[in-house]
Order: sequence, then structure tokens, then C-alpha cells
Amino acid sequence: MKGLGRFDAEKMLEGYSVGDRITVGQKSLSIVEPRLPEARRNMSRRAQVIGAKDAGFLVSWMGIGVGSKVLEGGHGSGGLAMHLASVLGSSGTLISVENRIEHAEVGSSNMRRLEQVLPEFPDWHLIEGDLASASRQASGICDALDAVIIDMAEPWSVLSEIAPLLRIGGRLACYCPTTAQLEKSWDEVEGLGLIVEWSGEVIERRWVKASKGGVRPGNQPMGHTAFLLISAKVASEEE
Repeated sequence: MKGLGRFDAEKMLEGYSVGDRITVGQKSLSIVEPRLPEARRNMSRRAQVIGAKDAGFLVSWMGIGVGSKVLEGGHGSGGLAMHLASVLGSSGTLISVENRIEHAEVGSSNMRRLEQVLPEFPDWHLIEGDLASASRQASGICDALDAVIIDMAEPWSVLSEIAPLLRIGGRLACYCPTTAQLEKSWDEVEGLGLIVEWSGEVIERRWVKASKGGVRPGNQPMGHTAFLLISAKVASEEE
């Protein structure tokens, strides 16, 4: 366990219940029911993950909730998938696509650990392979998607394969580290007939308590991670 060394948790917690406090070394800890924050805090990481700041924004803006059918392109270590799983519930469907086996293994491990602590877990599918070629497998899992989130180097290269899987009114988002990627993705979604609803960055600024009273901005830099592009699929114009 981080900061506490190695120990047999099952043996140490014998006789204790949720809500109790226990001393481990020099630290006094509370025993709680684990949920998403605890799972994310102790997750394994290999690829950079989409954090709570951007994941929460995407979930809200894209209307993702209980029962939604979602595809994520670029599973990585599973950071975004963990956020999605926590809101989809057992009636939801989540399809994760990852073309690097070493990343898929880490992400899958994190998701299986999360499944053990969530009250409800979605129907989750992990497809190992390229996103462009995964569209047929995805369409075999569910007939239409409510949302697609793409986190990969060249999202514009796969949009023509993925956009047809969206229902009318469904939303597609691209997570772009650079403005060049954002511009190319923007041009491509508009070329496919999707409507750009929002584009920009989400900035996080943490505050701390000052030693002499009051609160002030912390010393860490502003929390920019990537540029987001959110688009919606609309019906074709009436002839």
C-alpha cells in the first residue's frame, strides 16, 4: 500500500468493520466502503489517463448516464473507463478499444478491480485492435451508440468509420493534446455532417490554506491537460 509498506490487509482488518478506525504504523486510518475515488487513487498506470476534471466534464456535456451505450477509443490504463463505468450502471454498455496489448492489460486489471467495489457494473467489452477496424465488432455488441470518446493520436483518421455507429442525437468527443489535432478533428467532424457543440479546454486551479490564515492558490500550475471537441449527430436535411 502506498506510503505504508507491505502487509496482509485481510489479516490486519480481521474483527474490524466499515466505519472503524485502525492504526497502521504511524498512521490512523478509517475503514470505508471503496468506490471510484479509492479505486482511482490506487490504480496501476502505464499510459497517461484522462482525469476527473475532463472525465466529469465529458460525462455531463455528452449526457452519459444510467443505461447509456458508450464507446471509448484508446482505453489506455482505464482512467476514463472507470469514470464511465461508475455512471452507466448495470443497464449500460461500455466498449473499450485499445491497440496496444501492454496498455490493455493494465486497463483491464484496473477495471476488474473496480468491478469488485461498484454496486453496479456495466456490460463491459474490451476490444484489442485498431479503432477503425473495431467498428464491426462494436456494432455487433449494440445496435447504436449514445456516445463515443476518442483519445488517440489521429482521431480524424477513424471518424468516418465510427460516426455511423452513433444514433441521431448521439455525441462524439475527441480528446486532443495539441491544437493541430483539434483543428483536424474539427474539420473532419464537420465534413461528416456532425455539429460542433463545444470546443476548448477545462482549467483546474487548486487552492490551499495559508499558514497565517485564509486561503490562496496553491503552488502547482494551472491544470490544463488537453483540448476537447464535442459534436452531435443530427438527422440529414429533409429533401
